[in-house]
Amino acid sequence: MAERVFVAGVGMTPFVKPGASAPYTRLGADAVRDALADAGIGYADVQQAFVGYVYGDSTSGQAALYEVGLSGIPIINVNNNCATGSSALFLANQAVASGMADCVLALGFEQMAPGAIQEAYTDRPTPLARFLEVVDDLPGAAGLPLAIKLFGGAGIEYQQRYGANDETFACITAKARRHARHNARAIFRSPLTVDEVLASPRMFGPITRLQCCPPTCGGAAAVLVSERFARRHGIDTPVAIRAQAMTTDFASSFEAHSPIKAVGYDLARAAADRVYAAAGVGPADLDVVELHDCFTANEILSYEALRLTGEGDAARFIADGDNTYGGRVVTNPSGGLLSKGHPLGATGLAQCAELSWQLRGQAGPRQVEGARLALQHNLGLGGACVVTLYERI
Repeated sequence: MAERVFVAGVGMTPFVKPGASAPYTRLGADAVRDALADAGIGYADVQQAFVGYVYGDSTSGQAALYEVGLSGIPIINVNNNCATGSSALFLANQAVASGMADCVLALGFEQMAPGAIQEAYTDRPTPLARFLEVVDDLPGAAGLPLAIKLFGGAGIEYQQRYGANDETFACITAKARRHARHNARAIFRSPLTVDEVLASPRMFGPITRLQCCPPTCGGAAAVLVSERFARRHGIDTPVAIRAQAMTTDFASSFEAHSPIKAVGYDLARAAADRVYAAAGVGPADLDVVELHDCFTANEILSYEALRLTGEGDAARFIADGDNTYGGRVVTNPSGGLLSKGHPLGATGLAQCAELSWQLRGQAGPRQVEGARLALQHNLGLGGACVVTLYERI
């Protein structure tokens, strides 16, 4: 049987705009120190480390961790686009669950540049060629960054299929800002109305500029331990990983020539279904969810992919307030990527931190009352999706 895995400690730096942050080495080291202090252990207790980042030279993970200590442990660098942080978490969870290690660190950080995400290498085939084929012929898409083409195209397809209006999409950003006002680590905390969101420059389809997550710098970390390690070190942690699944693209991601499929709908559905089956729970049992809202369109799609609501029912789910406090399930109490920010390598571990605080009852004014089961969804184009279920013990 697999070892039970506990989240012993989490840490997260404030997320800030490019140009306003410390270097990545400092972001990573600060997040690790906070996670170790939260767990009540030292770096010498860590047996392995998985470090995620997207934009950085090889062995940047070592450079960040060497600021904390030089203990000779294995340090493995991870890059899976926007799912990088949760991919590091997935590997750390496997290391502990398999019994290969008792105390493993997952770290993610990003020191980003302003503007839309760009590919670093133009002298070789792009790994996103299959995705470009899905959207390059969409009317009005020429010259736009790939992510906006894909998620804006998915928004257009969703509207054509289910009739959702532009206001439905804008409501996601307004909700994100309401939640983020209580998160001191979030980059955008000022409120926005639906009209203000709609009045911002149109990007593609229903997506306006205020419906796109900002480039962000930051770091986040988690310490995962076995039950025996927790007992031996007197760690009283109430948060366990109950189930986790990771998926990559299926043939369906491309064969239907559907932007909705290309941005990871089937990945998220398959990963979530595996988690529900492994844990013996359903979406109705969830109390709080942190999902990958890189664009408002993806939050809407994720509601349905994760089975929080039925297909085509997101507009009603939003209008009824079922995605916020007092509704069916609180989604992105942190403010999500839209308001908290999206430093690619750190995002998945920032989600882990938020849900750990929620399950411990330490989230302050954004606390979800009585939170017992929490779901995390982190998606990266190219592609990867990690879904993790946490429970309060």
